[in-house]
Amino acid sequence: MNHLLIKTVVRSLFAVTSRNRAMNKTKRILEDYMKLADGLSPEAGRRSVKVPPMRGVDEDMRRWSFYMILEHDTKVNRSISATIQHLVRGEPLSGAAAVDPKKDLLPSQSAGEEKLREFRDSVNEHLRMVSTLGRLRGTKTAPHPIIGNCDAHKWACMFSFHLGLHYKQAEHVVQIVKAEQASAPDAKSLDV
Repeated sequence: MNHLLIKTVVRSLFAVTSRNRAMNKTKRILEDYMKLADGLSPEAGRRSVKVPPMRGVDEDMRRWSFYMILEHDTKVNRSISATIQHLVRGEPLSGAAAVDPKKDLLPSQSAGEEKLREFRDSVNEHLRMVSTLGRLRGTKTAPHPIIGNCDAHKWACMFSFHLGLHYKQAEHVVQIVKAEQASAPDAKSLDV
């Protein structure tokens, strides 16, 4: 699918999505991520798995661990939340809202189990923050690298959309590492 078609489809989807619907989707995805983490050993959570090509998962993102996915999601979550706040206030983007997506949002190879708490906190902080804001539609805009300029509402919709893209990746990774964890519970290293 080319970028123009993706841009059109995603922008149309966001236009008909309410704030409550976006927030409810975010809550459901958070629950889904927590279910994925249930029973996952720290070693399995750190194991990198190469996933097949997936929509929204760039080539340089295809060999991540579950904890690396959570670290990336947390960084993106905080960036989107900061962007929304700046747009609602009419301020220029700065700090977490002004990042280089190709450098600042990548996870570290050493991401560990603490990333689960950080991820959960970033989602809950976002939900609390968005629920306190006034109007999101029609604010100033900030560019998204694929779908173009977005107001605060479209960025709020992007939050759950982004989590959903990486949830599919996380689901694939966890399925593989849990199967290996079950068949080799005493294995010290599961790296491929």
